Amino acid sequence: MRIVGAGLLLLAPKLVAAQMKPPCAQHARDCPAPPVVTPGPAPHDPVPAPADAVILFDGHDLTQWRNGEEGPAGWKVQAGYMEVVPGAGMIHTAQGFGDVQLHVEWMAPDPPHGSDQDRGNSGVFLMGRYEVQVLDSYGNVTYPDGQAAAVYGQYPPLVNASRKPGEWQTYDIVFRRPRFGTGGELLSPAVITVLHNGILVQDHVVLTGPTAHQRRPPYEAHPDRLPLGLQDHEHPVRYRNIWVRSLER
Repeated sequence: MRIVGAGLLLLAPKLVAAQMKPPCAQHARDCPAPPVVTPGPAPHDPVPAPADAVILFDGHDLTQWRNGEEGPAGWKVQAGYMEVVPGAGMIHTAQGFGDVQLHVEWMAPDPPHGSDQDRGNSGVFLMGRYEVQVLDSYGNVTYPDGQAAAVYGQYPPLVNASRKPGEWQTYDIVFRRPRFGTGGELLSPAVITVLHNGILVQDHVVLTGPTAHQRRPPYEAHPDRLPLGLQDHEHPVRYRNIWVRSLER
């Protein structure tokens, strides 16, 4: 879609300092790997949600989630977490969201299996279109814009803050949706900030468009509120304690 120049002048002041362009060609194996930073200890208990949060998963059931045909989500729920059932398909929230603060806790399978992208692979999709990658990146080499906490296919994380497989990890995401004009033109792109295990890994980066593999498609106009999604990538990744705060004004 065409970017309207005047619309960029209306962006929040922070965007002026935001990273506007991915640092490397997509999926480039020679892109410098983010340095490893050891995070603090994994939380034993889920992080409490704030009073104004919408609880999307509290460890008991998947009533807030749907499958691709809008039927019941087919993932497994036990012991306070949900687990991807390989082949069951991606799930998404029944409710739509736009600008959000999102908290997600996840765990890569232990013992680990596979390597590169075939190891603890899943993903968190904002508006069902913009992915923060979930991957077992503890001692696992892959292309940097595909490792844990990458904006998949666009921005590697600033650092690799991954914990060992079998330990709970946290994503805290602040997402500002793209804005479109009445004719479908892009007025301002989506912007995202991500903390992985409490460490800043995406600092107000400007998304080039929706997530795709081996390409970076342009924006296409879409509704202001759309469901959040979790990806089935054939690996039994676990999730718990998912909540969201709307930042829409």
